[in-house]
Amino acid sequence: MKRWIVAACMFTMLGWSVLPGVMQAAEQPAAAAELAPSARSAIVMDADSGTIIYERNSHDKLPPASITKIMTMLLTLEAIDEGKLKLTDKVQASEYAASMGGSQIFLEPGEEMTVDDLLKGIAMASGNDASVAMAEKIAGTEEAFVELMNKRAQTLGLKNTHFANCNGLPADNHYSSAHDIAVMSRELLKHSEATTYTGKYQDYLRKDTEKPFWLVNTNKLVRFYSGADGLKTGYTSEAKFCLSATASRDNLRVIAVVMGEPNTKTRNSEVSQMFDYAFAQYTNHSIFRTGDPMGTVPVEKGMARELAVEAKHPYSVLLRKGAATADIRHELRIDSPLRAPVKVGQKVGRLIVYQGDKVLSEFEVEAQQEVARATWWQLFKRAGAELFS
Repeated sequence: MKRWIVAACMFTMLGWSVLPGVMQAAEQPAAAAELAPSARSAIVMDADSGTIIYERNSHDKLPPASITKIMTMLLTLEAIDEGKLKLTDKVQASEYAASMGGSQIFLEPGEEMTVDDLLKGIAMASGNDASVAMAEKIAGTEEAFVELMNKRAQTLGLKNTHFANCNGLPADNHYSSAHDIAVMSRELLKHSEATTYTGKYQDYLRKDTEKPFWLVNTNKLVRFYSGADGLKTGYTSEAKFCLSATASRDNLRVIAVVMGEPNTKTRNSEVSQMFDYAFAQYTNHSIFRTGDPMGTVPVEKGMARELAVEAKHPYSVLLRKGAATADIRHELRIDSPLRAPVKVGQKVGRLIVYQGDKVLSEFEVEAQQEVARATWWQLFKRAGAELFS
């Protein structure tokens, strides 16, 4: 099959990453061996490239508690991107949604709340009721939404994850791993609006009513750790204290996940140490920033003959601070000719990073605009013009 090589350029890099689900680790110094000693499992990942900075027992299947809601938020934001949902849409709470125990925003049966407010309730207050109400809005029932969650886990290449509900309440056959949660978190962070919810320390629901509800983020790091702006806490007696956290400093965004911590104080302290280690040892080298042009892709039988490809999210590589660099080239590669129609979000190729002839890193690339299929008359005129040109 003919391959289209669209762009090539030289960059510098040390470390590597590959497509979601097959990410490789940067070399771990001995100092990293003591990170998160109290956790049952832990991982630190560069959010942009997916490079694993540190991991321990990261593929162990464990109860994720409310970290489950990362997938719930991801599917919600994806539904918004696809035009199936709007932040201003009203969601009516069913009796079933309102009956959820544990952490909640105390929805009443029949109460209406916007998608925007429900996202606040999920991200900040870890509302089990808000999660079910959102699931029912998107898929009709929680069961149908859970099917979507498990399908999305498969597309992300998650090998040690299976969902039984959308909120993380204890259930049979409901498990995940620190690695899989980091991958989910990385996907959620591709939606820049996610941290506008997860990064707030306090807010209100029902603010202009007789019963305003004060929200305080269950993730205290967003207030007490510089640069932290997410993502999700979790606790059950079985799972113990869990956290998927993210922080950004000097153009480097890091994801740290711990599972099975003994208490919140230890959990927050060990995640802070994981962040400190990553920011002290590594830096980020940008290849493309969000919105940067990446090249053009030929489109067969499309209204437009070419698709301009832009970066939907940052593309970068992880560098050890002070490390020497070597020449690196990158290419935007299409494995086969792209045929119309092309949809927004459709995978159109891969950004491949090389050192010499060796592949160091691969990233999926998506279309940021649609290309409709040309009519037969347009194709006929185009063929005629080419024949006589």
